[in-house]
Amino acid sequence: MVGWRHAATTLALVAVLAGASGAQAASVLVIDGAGDGHGVGMSQTGAEGLAEHGYSAREILAHYYTGTTVGHLAAEGGISVLLQSGLRSVVFSGATHAGTRPLLAAHTYIATLAPNDEIALESEHGRLLSYLPAPLLIRSEIPIRFDGAASSGVINGRYRGSIDIVIAGSRLEVINHLGLEAYLRGVVPDESPSYWSPAELQAQAIAARSYAFASPPQQAGFDLYADTRSQEYGGYDAETPSTDAAVEATRGEVVSYAGKPVVTYYFASSGGATEDVQNVFSGSPPEPYLTGVLDPYDANRFGPITLTLGQADHRLRALLRGTLEAIDVTARGVSPRVVSATLVGSAGTSTVSGVALASALGLPSTWDCFTVSSSLATVASGWDRACTRPTTLGRRPSHATGSTGTSDGGAVAPRSYTGPTGPTGSTGTSAATGPTGTSAGGAVGPTA
Repeated sequence: MVGWRHAATTLALVAVLAGASGAQAASVLVIDGAGDGHGVGMSQTGAEGLAEHGYSAREILAHYYTGTTVGHLAAEGGISVLLQSGLRSVVFSGATHAGTRPLLAAHTYIATLAPNDEIALESEHGRLLSYLPAPLLIRSEIPIRFDGAASSGVINGRYRGSIDIVIAGSRLEVINHLGLEAYLRGVVPDESPSYWSPAELQAQAIAARSYAFASPPQQAGFDLYADTRSQEYGGYDAETPSTDAAVEATRGEVVSYAGKPVVTYYFASSGGATEDVQNVFSGSPPEPYLTGVLDPYDANRFGPITLTLGQADHRLRALLRGTLEAIDVTARGVSPRVVSATLVGSAGTSTVSGVALASALGLPSTWDCFTVSSSLATVASGWDRACTRPTTLGRRPSHATGSTGTSDGGAVAPRSYTGPTGPTGSTGTSAATGPTGTSAGGAVGPTA
């Protein structure tokens, strides 16, 4: 999952798109939208808004995960997290044992691949100490430091539990083994700001615990990734008193449906409504607890983002047949995020998912509306019917069949369009308007 804190990366890209040349007189693609992230399950920004309005952690979870209750795990259990892969060497310190060999916690060691499926253990100066069988278990009573970058972006991080150094082909992998509750102490502060309301932090802790427990192992040898492919995991150095308190206050609690823990997707900001899971993750069946709901305290909007049609053509090139002539939104979800669209190119048409379209254009969510203006000078921030905050949710995707520049946000005009077609709905803003501390909000959630 992409942590809430990682929003700056996404919004920086949006800012670049918005900075398209002001001197250009050609027609421009204008994009308005809402939310940040995939839109399935719990909105962290919305959860903080609910907490600020008196909702408890359990009430927050019941709001986003329809028909669920909070249950307790019979035992804590452990978790294994892939910190990094594809390494030629692993540098670590703080360890007291490598396999059966005693080590000095104050010393730094280097592990490299050796012949015969063994691992060579060296001093920090490169002196060979011994050959040890793989996988090599690194243990200590204190957090172990893994030098370099983990896949989460953590540099020279320290981690509770033990570390396995595993041979994978001609490279090494680093896997962290630790208890579930210890793992959550490194997840919650990377997924929600530590200064947020206790009820939101507790809801985040329960959702993160449920996701970790109920998700199938990612690959043989480990359960979860340390990054956006699962949940952001910052390790020991990410821990804070407030998030530790949230983990402890909810120890063992998970979200359950029909008596079983469920995979609890979550993300940064809904913009006012969440989405049915089958409308976002390709191939996912409908789930009764992952249906779209209204989100009363999340009003995150973005736009207008402007691109010349040439710039849009360049960003969509891998999805297009020929050069871009139009973007027709053919189906929207209940929120109403884009489910599918047709890209009209000079050499034919291609059908793309809303996720693929938003990703190619660098948009923070699939709740997007497209219009065309004759030039940047005529661009007005506004909202059409498809981008307006809904007051009720339908249960089937809506199909947009209107022509270019329709009021339901269904299409983008071809290059030959010359007149302004800016939407006339309520005014949009380029910054989030959610609870305090949510000036942006990053997409949170697992990869589809």
